[in-house]
Amino acid sequence: MSSKIKLIDLFSGVGGLSYGFSKDSDFQILAANEILPKMAKSYSLNHPDVKMYCCDIKDLSFKKIKKDLKINDGEIDLIVGGPPCQAFSTVGKRLLEDPRGKLFQDYYRIVKEVKPKVFIYENVKGLLSMDKGNLITEIINLFKSEGYNVKYKVLDAANYGTPQHRKRVIIVGNNLNKSYEYPEPTHSEIVLTTNLFSNQVLNPLITMGDALSDFPLNSDILNISNEYLSPPKNNYQKIMRQGSSTKIHDHIPPKNNSNLIKLMEALPQGGTPKDLPDKLKPKSGFGNSYSRLWWDRPSTTITRNFSTPSSARCIHPLSPRPLTTREGARLQGFPDNYAFFGSRSEKNLQIGNAVPTFLSFALKDSVKKLLNN
Repeated sequence: MSSKIKLIDLFSGVGGLSYGFSKDSDFQILAANEILPKMAKSYSLNHPDVKMYCCDIKDLSFKKIKKDLKINDGEIDLIVGGPPCQAFSTVGKRLLEDPRGKLFQDYYRIVKEVKPKVFIYENVKGLLSMDKGNLITEIINLFKSEGYNVKYKVLDAANYGTPQHRKRVIIVGNNLNKSYEYPEPTHSEIVLTTNLFSNQVLNPLITMGDALSDFPLNSDILNISNEYLSPPKNNYQKIMRQGSSTKIHDHIPPKNNSNLIKLMEALPQGGTPKDLPDKLKPKSGFGNSYSRLWWDRPSTTITRNFSTPSSARCIHPLSPRPLTTREGARLQGFPDNYAFFGSRSEKNLQIGNAVPTFLSFALKDSVKKLLNN
């Protein structure tokens, strides 16, 4: 490739969506934008060569980026980003006029200013049902009006080697007058299933056991270890530990009261409060609260609350405790040497809001193919 593919990372978080691009020497991330200072610092700790704009995106313009980086119009090939999309109805107001859609408006504004060859817009699956499907239609039509061929599809990160089911809407547009092809799954729930479109033999889904079995269980808060239990047991663990030290960082479970510990001890794998004796059943909670995960399956979708049993299904399959920060990072595909800055809750927010890195690698390959064809 004669020159690098240059990209800008908007609503970057800690860098999950752009991670795969950062690991390919044919790509160069020139700039990133993130409003939360500690999240922005985490990004910069791992991507020190990227210009970070820690600010509200409404205060960011391509004119400023061009001046700072000394680049010209037409030099940005790709924009990636996932602006949060509030659950609102566009009835009576168009998307570009509704103040509740301001984050999308700024993403759209910068795409208009930059005119990249390709953009990737990531969002939650619920985007498709907002306003009875009218919102996604309006988003697609707005980008089409700027000369982009636009597609959208729901992808599950588990089908691309992530030990977690995490479905996201991925919108991809290009102004190259080409048809973009989404990455084909590499992993499947049914072992050795053939992909009908490529005759590719698919791998089994990566389970929590595959991802975490080299970590100490750390069931006893008074006897915590930060040493790996063994050398890497599989390819996933090898990838996670590449370049890392012999110590595990952020692998300390939160302290829990004795009643909660008894509850967690009594839960079977995959269990919910319905499986508990009456004396241990919690008096409140959500549908998936106080629930245990499975060792032989991928995790369910983790959120910022993956260390809080009262808020999410996050109890370790083999230990009476919720997931640690580093276990959450592994379930998102962040390697063990990936640094997160802040308190436990701030780090968990950074991890729980991220795009899994293995999905990023798959999207990177598909964009590279589009640009090179």
